[in-house]
This record gives sequence, C-alpha cells and structure tokens, in this order.
Amino acid sequence: MTVLERHAPLLEPARLGDRAALESLLRACQPDVRRYAYRHCLMSDVDDAVQETLLIVARRIQSLRAIAAFSGWLFQIVRRECRRLERRVFGLDSFDEEKMEGWLAVHSDDAVRLDLIGGLESLSMHHREAILLRDFEELTIRELAERLRLSIPATKSRLRRARELMREYLLA
Repeated sequence: MTVLERHAPLLEPARLGDRAALESLLRACQPDVRRYAYRHCLMSDVDDAVQETLLIVARRIQSLRAIAAFSGWLFQIVRRECRRLERRVFGLDSFDEEKMEGWLAVHSDDAVRLDLIGGLESLSMHHREAILLRDFEELTIRELAERLRLSIPATKSRLRRARELMREYLLA
C-alpha cells in the first residue's frame, strides 16, 4: 500500500481545514517521514527534519492542489529539510549567488574556462554527463531523462546535484 493510499481518507478533510483530520494525518505520516529522513539526512538531523517537515505540512496542506501529488510533495519537503539542515551543519550555502558573482569578478575568462574544465573533470561520470548534455548540448529535461534512462525526477535530482558539486568545486 502506498503512502497516498494509506493517508487518502485524511487528506481531503485535512486540506479543507479539519483540525482532527490534520492531526491524524500528521501522526499517520510521521513513520513514513522518519523512514525517508533516515535515508536522506545526517543521523543527527533526522528528528529535526521530521519535526520541520510535519510543521510545514500542517501550515501548507491547504495549498496542496491535487491529492494525488501528496506523496511526492511530502517527500520533497523531507529532502529539502535534510539539505537545509546539512548545509547549516557544514556551514555551506551552495546557492550563495553573491559568492559566485564575486568569484567570477576576480577571475579572467581563461581562468574561468580552466576552472570549469577542472570542475567537470572532478565530477563522477554520471554527474558530468548530466551537465554536459543539459548545459552544453541544451537537451530538455525530458530528452535528458530519455538519454540517461532515468525518470524525470531522478534526472532533475542528478542535474541539481551535479550543479551543486560544480559550484562547490569552483568556490572552494
């Protein structure tokens, strides 16, 4: 039985503002959220990720437009919280645009090219391939997914991670 099937009877009432249904939904989802967080978070962050995820669900359940999207939405929140907590622990902000702009400002075009080549060479083959196909061959996400033989969500995840690794390499 899927997460959606297990929680379907509670979703619509919770989405419509039934407080008891929301509380039941959060209690019922907690084991799934925890199991997922164990796979995606540092061990020390699991409890925080679970708590933050359930708070976000409670606050934003009314914005869920399609009940069928609940599972993906829920697990996306867990993943996002795990990444946020991990960045906090390691002092990373892989999306610091000011830092990237500063880096570009102090490097010549040739230095940027050499650093990009070094960054690409530092990536694993599957991350390098994702960046090259998307950013240099300009394939769409769907085309990239077909070429990599991955689902669209898995393709987006791989591409996002590859870009994060490139940014970390360049800013290190």
